Amino acid sequence: MENESNNLKSGELELINRYARRALREDEVYVFSVVLCDNEIDRDFEKFSDFSLKKLEKLFIGVTGVLDHDPKSNNQTARIFSCKAENVAGKKTSDGHQYIRLSARAYMPKTEGNKDFIMQLDSGIKKEVSVGCSVAKKICSVCGCENGSCGHIRGRKYDGVLCYKILDEPTDAYEWSFVAVPSQKAAGVIKSYKKGENKLDIEKRLFSGEAETFSVDEMNIIAEKFRVLQEKAADGEAYRRKLEADINKLAAFTLPQLKRDVLDFIIGKMSAVQLENFKKALSEKKDNNVPVKPQLAGAAKNVRIDNNAFKNI
Repeated sequence: MENESNNLKSGELELINRYARRALREDEVYVFSVVLCDNEIDRDFEKFSDFSLKKLEKLFIGVTGVLDHDPKSNNQTARIFSCKAENVAGKKTSDGHQYIRLSARAYMPKTEGNKDFIMQLDSGIKKEVSVGCSVAKKICSVCGCENGSCGHIRGRKYDGVLCYKILDEPTDAYEWSFVAVPSQKAAGVIKSYKKGENKLDIEKRLFSGEAETFSVDEMNIIAEKFRVLQEKAADGEAYRRKLEADINKLAAFTLPQLKRDVLDFIIGKMSAVQLENFKKALSEKKDNNVPVKPQLAGAAKNVRIDNNAFKNI
């Protein structure tokens, strides 16, 4: 972020008042400049194309700023009222292109609640920002293929050419945020892609067996997937323990000659489906072995009651 004096440029108050419910005065607003992103290769080995920055300058108009990408209403801090992709004279990117940055002007109301935040801006404590946006394409810098179809790995060199992904054709810009550590060194960026593409691309790279670099967003997706798998694994282990306990009880009745350690070894090699079938077989064997009548009941006897002794002769 670039701090400037709070003097508004010509016509800026009119732009700000497009978003206000009443006409604000110049002394009621705090205005500052911010570099949202640029076309430099970032820490995730990704960069915006020049076309993307040009399109984003329109998409970010009116977008609100938040803290740490937490989209709660009480985290809203400022709003962008103008945005421009601008060339920086005499500066080149690490891959040799003209350096272009996306600069914006943002405002926030001067209130008691914002007093400390404005001081943090002026003192340079609140400085780094990143953006949340969606793009339709990720183009490989080595071969030009789109959306990871080529297999080249970001951060690696191929015949001396660094592999990075060029983010192209933005479809949405939904927020910008003050953060501690942005992906881009000059500003910071958080990227997302078309629905479904990001997850599939992550899984393909994760199981490729090759060294990979994942962004913060991608690591969050991996962590959530791992959490869900842990829950499912815990449920599966609990179900397996229940099956093994039931089998041990049934085997004690139907296979008393089978030693416990042998039984444990057998069922330890079985899958859950095999355990279910084994339990079913033991249960049926138990039902066939249980007599209909108790063993000590004896045979029923025909007893004839003779009352002749009580008859009058």
